[in-house]
Amino acid sequence: MSLNIIGISAFYHDSACCILQDGVLKAAVQEERFSRKKNDPDLPKAAFNYCLKEAGITISDIDCIAYYEDPVKKLSRQLWSGSRFVTADSIRNTDHAAVERQIREQFGYDGPVRFYEHHQSHAASSYYYSGYDHAAILTVDGVGEWATTTYGMGKGAKLELFEEVSFPDSLGLLYSTITSYLGFSVNSGEYKVMGLAPYGKPLYVDKIRQLIRSGEAGQYELNMEYFDFLKGEKMYSEALPVLFGLAPRKKETAILPVHEDIAVSLQVVLEEILIEKARYLHERTGAENLCMAGGVALNCVANGKILKSSPFKQLFVQPAAGDAGCALGAAALAHTDLSGEAMTSQLEHVYLGPSYGSTDIKKLLSATSLRYTQQKDDEELVKQVAQRLAEGKVIGWFHGRMEFGPRSLGARSILADPRGADMRDRINAMVKKREAFRPFAPAVLESATGEHFDIDHPSPFMLETCQVISSFDLPAITHVDGSARVQTVSEKTNPRFAALLKAFADLTGCPILLNTSFNVRDEPIVCNPEEALICFVTTDIDCLILEDFIIDNENNDTSILEMINQNLLERPSFELNPNVYTFI
Repeated sequence: MSLNIIGISAFYHDSACCILQDGVLKAAVQEERFSRKKNDPDLPKAAFNYCLKEAGITISDIDCIAYYEDPVKKLSRQLWSGSRFVTADSIRNTDHAAVERQIREQFGYDGPVRFYEHHQSHAASSYYYSGYDHAAILTVDGVGEWATTTYGMGKGAKLELFEEVSFPDSLGLLYSTITSYLGFSVNSGEYKVMGLAPYGKPLYVDKIRQLIRSGEAGQYELNMEYFDFLKGEKMYSEALPVLFGLAPRKKETAILPVHEDIAVSLQVVLEEILIEKARYLHERTGAENLCMAGGVALNCVANGKILKSSPFKQLFVQPAAGDAGCALGAAALAHTDLSGEAMTSQLEHVYLGPSYGSTDIKKLLSATSLRYTQQKDDEELVKQVAQRLAEGKVIGWFHGRMEFGPRSLGARSILADPRGADMRDRINAMVKKREAFRPFAPAVLESATGEHFDIDHPSPFMLETCQVISSFDLPAITHVDGSARVQTVSEKTNPRFAALLKAFADLTGCPILLNTSFNVRDEPIVCNPEEALICFVTTDIDCLILEDFIIDNENNDTSILEMINQNLLERPSFELNPNVYTFI
């Protein structure tokens, strides 16, 4: 009998579900990919059903459901915060057992449910999947129950968190506050601030330092004079615009040099504190390996600085470092508790979501009157796609199991030639429909990485930046500061994507492609073939690859495509509050 454990994160933002069988991760997916609600916080029912199906089990075969936080401790923090949303009536009606009740009622499950603290789940999501048998652990996010930053150590099966920073002091909330002040949505726009930072000059570092004070050991404090998130309505107080001498930027208005300067100043201070605390963690643990998780660990610029500027020799960042990844951590903790065995298998890839066969795709395409070709020979397929890429065409690439986490890694990707001078602007404007300053990432054959990028180890999850050192001019993937967020691709984990990179290199000499997520602005990454078609229809993508099928835009009547767009897929209307972090 297998030990079947379901891990769940839900009711916060970016809910997800995963399944472990005898300590092996069989499936993991975010609910947003099914519901099409960006950062969907609801109980992941569709993801749950997918995980059972992928593992070949029924609900009666589940040994335990592991939940990623402690509802009682979370409730205590919510009540303490004094939000206007917490009233006498709401307190009387509050039920800390509601989470377990909803899991049982909506899943129809009557077995054991285990609860683990939020940052414990973050820590486990990194350490237990790192492949290390011992490591220091640093978790940094907005807030869990009370913790916002934790320091710990993993050794074998044992994971211990020995220090924490508590709410409201939070590096994640500092970053989200400036994100909101700069006119971007909280919970989703933080990476835009990171991308904006290299354009600016660090003229506001001293002012940012007034917002946060580093303390002894692992501690730091926010200066709450400048923050207003405790009320649950907005992130910053009226003192913040006074400090900067600048009114908050309104969404969708022009981005000025001063906004770039504030962004880079924030990034500088964030890196200073993270490096200082990483050095402290090394002093406490003496470990060579560092594991990181939490939303702040998705700041790939800071990750690279931590590795270079601290004594740690190796770094593993959980690919789904935000709350979605906590599902993996909770499941790993339950596995360790129930089996008594260490779970330290390396997470080599995140192709853990649904896949779709040629039969279903052909049935879909046959119903649309689209002109397409089918190429069952993999070698010939990648040659034809590489030729289109070399001609400057933008490709929608849909193959195999969908990625888990926020990055497209060659399963649901938009691909292009990184050497084109206008390619970045074209994709930003006509395909992704997003801000022009946003950088794109390169995917490179792992064996050729060192020739083109200043990095000496694999980076399969796009979680570090490094300098571009290639002899090729790569304007489409090189940021303004000469850096790139690299994905290294190996034949072992994604053979078809690696074969495409090799075919492109055979044609051009360049083993690199621009790789960005297969979606448009404010929508989740596509999951199924229908959604890939919709994205193809509504953008300037030249060619869509659906597994073995090739669909060229130029060969199809746009009126047919518009009909598909209008009738094929219903788009739900949904958005988390973009003005405040969703900790209420």
